[in-house]
Amino acid sequence: MTAEPLTLTMQPPFASDAQVQALGRGLVERTLPRPEWTHSAHLTAAAWIIAGQSALDPERDMPGIIRAYNVSVGGENTDTAGYHHTITLASLAMVRRFLAERPAGEPLHQSVNALVTSALANKDWLLGYWSKPVLFSVEARRGWIEPDLKPLPA
Repeated sequence: MTAEPLTLTMQPPFASDAQVQALGRGLVERTLPRPEWTHSAHLTAAAWIIAGQSALDPERDMPGIIRAYNVSVGGENTDTAGYHHTITLASLAMVRRFLAERPAGEPLHQSVNALVTSALANKDWLLGYWSKPVLFSVEARRGWIEPDLKPLPA
């Protein structure tokens, strides 16, 4: 049996779990090309980590991973750009919820393909829970801010 060829260009739809893993590892190892760090890639990496495909703890490790990745591709983590804590934690919570509702035993790449075509694929989903001034505040970028419009689903 030969190994499936992988490329650095990994975007959904995915044909295998190995492709999902390649994107997740690309983020963690800071080898993912900057143009590949899309909203779908954020969701994919979160799903890979949440699904236990790595030894990483999502809430503990994702902030540092994203910050380090941003810097590695020439970005910054400031009060107006780069890592955003509230968005990251909210996204992790919603991806975890999404994955929990998928059929038992479903391959991860199939779950991720469904995820990146779900309502979460539209970045504006956050605005159903936070007003723009609250979500895009410096405080929300630096730390967790509770939704001001309605709570996230349990």
